[in-house]
Formats: sequence, C-alpha cells, structure tokens
Amino acid sequence: MENKKRPVFLDLTRIDMPVMAVLSFAHRITGVLMFISIPVAIYLLGLSLSSPQGYETVTSLFDSGLFRLGILILLWCFSHHFFAGIRYFMLDLDIGVDVINGRRSAWCVLGAGLAVTVIGMVLML
Repeated sequence: MENKKRPVFLDLTRIDMPVMAVLSFAHRITGVLMFISIPVAIYLLGLSLSSPQGYETVTSLFDSGLFRLGILILLWCFSHHFFAGIRYFMLDLDIGVDVINGRRSAWCVLGAGLAVTVIGMVLML
C-alpha cells in the first residue's frame, strides 16, 4: 500500500499571495535590513564625530548615487516597518481583523511607506 500523503513542494513564486501575506513578509524583511544596517550607521556616526576630516568623508558619501539609493531603501524599510507595526498593534487590539478591513489596512500601509519614500526622494534632490 502506497502512502499518498507525501509532502508537497510549494513554489512560492507561483502562489498568488494575498496583500496581507506580502505585507507580513515585507515587514520581516525590512526588520532584518534595518538590523543589518545598524553597524554601518554606528560606524558612520563614529567616523563623523571623530574629526573634521571624518565628518567631510561621511558628508561626501551623500554625493554618491549608490549611497543615496541605500538611504532611500532604508527610509522605505523604516517607514514600512513603522506603519506595519502600527497595523499589527491594532490587530492585536482586535481592530480591523476582518478580511475587508485587513486588506484595506494592508494597502494603506504599503501606500504610506511608498509615500514617505517618495517624499524623502524629493527632499533629497
């Protein structure tokens, strides 16, 4: 007799994820990216406070397009993580737990994170 209850390989790229699942996944990714960026931020802060030459070195990094892109990515990470955290706190309080409001709040979080990033990009120019 053959066992038909074998594990199934799920290809996550083929599954149509609901917006709440995408939001949850992005919340975790942004948390990891912010955690990884902490040593870099501490190093740059220490360098900028060490001497006038160190300060000039750090401020000259802002002229680089790649560095500005990294700052924008971190701005999106922070804003997305912040708004998603508020959403999850509200869900913990049983506010907006039904599917319609959950989907609506997930789209609002994605939009708010993107809006803050666009505003930051405009201010950086």
